Amino acid sequence: MAQVTAALVKDLRERTGAGMMDCKKALTENDADVEAAVDWLRKKGLAAAQKKAGRTAAEGLIGMALEEGRGALVELNSETDFVARNEGFQTAVANLAALGLTVEGGLDTLRGSEIEGQTADEYVTGLIATIGENMNLRRYAKIKVGDGVVAGYMHSAAAPGLGKIGVLVGLESSGDKEKLAALGKQIAMHVTSANPRWVGRGDVDETTVERERAILVDQARASGRPDHVIEKMVEGRMRKYYEEVVLAEQAFIMDTDKSVGKVLEEAAKDIGAPVACTGFVRFALGEGVEREEKDFAAEVAQTLGD
Repeated sequence: MAQVTAALVKDLRERTGAGMMDCKKALTENDADVEAAVDWLRKKGLAAAQKKAGRTAAEGLIGMALEEGRGALVELNSETDFVARNEGFQTAVANLAALGLTVEGGLDTLRGSEIEGQTADEYVTGLIATIGENMNLRRYAKIKVGDGVVAGYMHSAAAPGLGKIGVLVGLESSGDKEKLAALGKQIAMHVTSANPRWVGRGDVDETTVERERAILVDQARASGRPDHVIEKMVEGRMRKYYEEVVLAEQAFIMDTDKSVGKVLEEAAKDIGAPVACTGFVRFALGEGVEREEKDFAAEVAQTLGD
């Protein structure tokens, strides 16, 4: 069998735009014959998939999977919202979320995990080739609890477990699990709307607290008030800050007279045991992705010109 050298892999990659590992596999499968490897990649759709890799993918779907005591969220991005309505794309997102339930690790671990006889990265690459748009398995998170439930909520759902905003909430309690799950879904709906950053005040990192306090001190000093008044002003504004960013201190969207922390405290009587929120995850589709502004009329005109 002919040797697959680094030079051959480089040559094939430059000719096809396919990934390095795909090029190596193509050469191995075809006895280091570059022309045959080119055809192999084209048949697999991998060359076409890689050529799309530079295009912005900020649409797509959030996928959620839940099992007893654990839940997973994934974000699979595509270039257009149209693709998010594709049945094959939706199935792939659901499959990746289900895979996430089995993974112990982060996004890189998920990407390298096996799904349908290939890695998740290879699975997405095949989807790119089939559907014809750039895609990116962008985020993954998992929540587990011991004695309790992981509840979820999907906003703007395109199908069960698929949508635009996905939230997981972990609640620990030895009480009634059915009632705990119902409460968990309500808290997840709250997180969807209120978008807290931390569970409790003690979870806020000290650097963030110091930076926020420094800003508030400067603002208060601009009023010209004496120091003892400034101190009270800052403390009041810090309380307001915590009420905005800390889940336990936010006003509960279903009863704004109570904080989420108070709701959890009062729920213990109905559920039969104390309830504690151990964590939450909130994925909003495309958040943080710099979206490319496209002139579709110009693109169509260029295509027709070609």
